[in-house]
Amino acid sequence: MREILVKTPTAENGIRIGKGCVQELGALLSGSKNFLLIDETVYGLYADKFDGYFAENEIFILPAGEENKNFRMLENILARMLEACLDRSSKLVVVGGGVVGDIGGLAASLYMRGISYIQIPTTLLAQIDSSVGGKTAVDLSGVKNAVGAFYQAEVTLIDPLFLKTLPNSEWKSGFGELVKYAGLNSEIFRILEENSERVMDGDERILTALISACVAHKAGVVERDEKDEGERKSLNLGHTTAHALELSFKLSHGESVLYGLALETLYALHVGVCEKGYGERYLSLVQKFLNREPRKNIDLSCVEEWTKTAKFDKKNSQNKITLVVTKNVGEWTGVELSFDEYLERMRASVQSL
Repeated sequence: MREILVKTPTAENGIRIGKGCVQELGALLSGSKNFLLIDETVYGLYADKFDGYFAENEIFILPAGEENKNFRMLENILARMLEACLDRSSKLVVVGGGVVGDIGGLAASLYMRGISYIQIPTTLLAQIDSSVGGKTAVDLSGVKNAVGAFYQAEVTLIDPLFLKTLPNSEWKSGFGELVKYAGLNSEIFRILEENSERVMDGDERILTALISACVAHKAGVVERDEKDEGERKSLNLGHTTAHALELSFKLSHGESVLYGLALETLYALHVGVCEKGYGERYLSLVQKFLNREPRKNIDLSCVEEWTKTAKFDKKNSQNKITLVVTKNVGEWTGVELSFDEYLERMRASVQSL
């Protein structure tokens, strides 16, 4: 079992990583009324692991899908928490992937001006990335994560047990964030480059080591920059283009990230921002995971259409499109482009992909 502590000026998040750590949930719940928010697919598979801790009116089963990460659903969750008579000593237990984690964390931050929550991420993507760092949000008017707050979980339990029942599409989605971290951390890059086939085959030992490495990397970044004012922007590697593609083509987040990493790395190579030898190796790694089935082939040629969505990205400043790109092994940089420049650069990247 590995334990990683994320310490920020406002909170501490204890992250426990290891097989069987979900069994610690009982000891973490006090005698007060608590509440379970759980993804419907996960509940169908693992109801027996959670039912004993909650009464029927203390369980909210969230329908799967990004489309449910909205204000209407957030209001429904908060209303049910109120009906269950939760007080400020209660804990919200959030179980599932990134969607449940985002809306659940936001609900915890809002209920009675903030109650504690325990996060149990069940997808590879959530275990690697979204369950760490305290970003909570819902989508608004077609813009991903437009409304949210920074709010740290009290405890995060990352148990590889849940990965055994992931469908192939969720594995692919998780690979997107995993490859992102390889573009930021030299050790993760080395491990992933040397063991890509084992990772794609679901080797538990390698995956657990990589999950721990990604969480440790992100924990360090969050401690130094909780509110996204500097270094934490690095965690958006490839994400400006990824979010535009995700919204335009209804891709999973992780597959969108793989496309975004590929297109933005090609841009960085074309303009000389990224060192050529390393950039080609990294691009090869990105494409290896992007080409793994199932792959949703999309028509990227309509560049004028899908790039428009990038105008609404939260990272943008003063009408500039902001990209975070890999520069060399373990190095990154930010780039600002006018929309016309971004459009032309993405057109060139699409032609080279």
